[in-house]
Amino acid sequence: MPGSANLTVMVRTVRKVGRQLLRDFGEVEKLQVSVKGPGDFVSRADRQAEQALREALREARPTYGFVGEEGGETRGEDPTRRWIVDPLDGTTNFLHGLPHWAVSVALEHKGQIVAGVVHDPVKDETFWAEKGEGAWLNESRIRVSGRSRLSEALFATGIPFGARDGLPQLLQDLARLMPECAGVRRMGSAALDLAYVAAGRYEGFWERALLPWDMAAGLLIVQEAGGLVEAVAEGRKPLEDGSVIAANAALFDRFARLVRRRD
Repeated sequence: MPGSANLTVMVRTVRKVGRQLLRDFGEVEKLQVSVKGPGDFVSRADRQAEQALREALREARPTYGFVGEEGGETRGEDPTRRWIVDPLDGTTNFLHGLPHWAVSVALEHKGQIVAGVVHDPVKDETFWAEKGEGAWLNESRIRVSGRSRLSEALFATGIPFGARDGLPQLLQDLARLMPECAGVRRMGSAALDLAYVAAGRYEGFWERALLPWDMAAGLLIVQEAGGLVEAVAEGRKPLEDGSVIAANAALFDRFARLVRRRD
């Protein structure tokens, strides 16, 4: 696999943790039928995966900082570099035995994402990119879709659930977008949604109320695959705004107008 020493560390680490999570995923199916259910088990698997990532990345790069979904931020001796980690993106899928979830690791240098890896252990797919070096799926170069007709385009998003805000806003988005496109998917992993845009499986993806570890790696992978990424709020950056619109260049402007329009 081409790439820098840092990328080699990232890929090796996510694959190791992915194997651990895959074993845990096998146990989840057995726990579905128990009275207690798999909830506590999955929470523990998530925390253990982040700890394994933290330890492996610290051993390889002891001066780098680390920010993760479960354990918060640890500042490193090198203030210019930090790992941004989601040990299990798609926890609800994992909890229900749905085989669509990923491990995501990004490397930030001086406020810019310079490397990103999204690993799907179930399908043995590793999406990765380094700034200026293109985007890859395992050993093959990937590019965003070449489709330019909105009517042929497939999009992905996340749907707010539980007590989260934003459902009325998303329903407005869907009301505008669905009549214009070939379909919208809600698969339950923002990291994989972005990776799928990069691989041309979706033409675009949008979501609000995301956290940095949900999208840090995926944003770079889309950009290096030739796609465009912006925050939903114009003029802001996705990691700062907590939102993203991602698409191929041919469709981005029309797609973004539909998402941003307020009737």
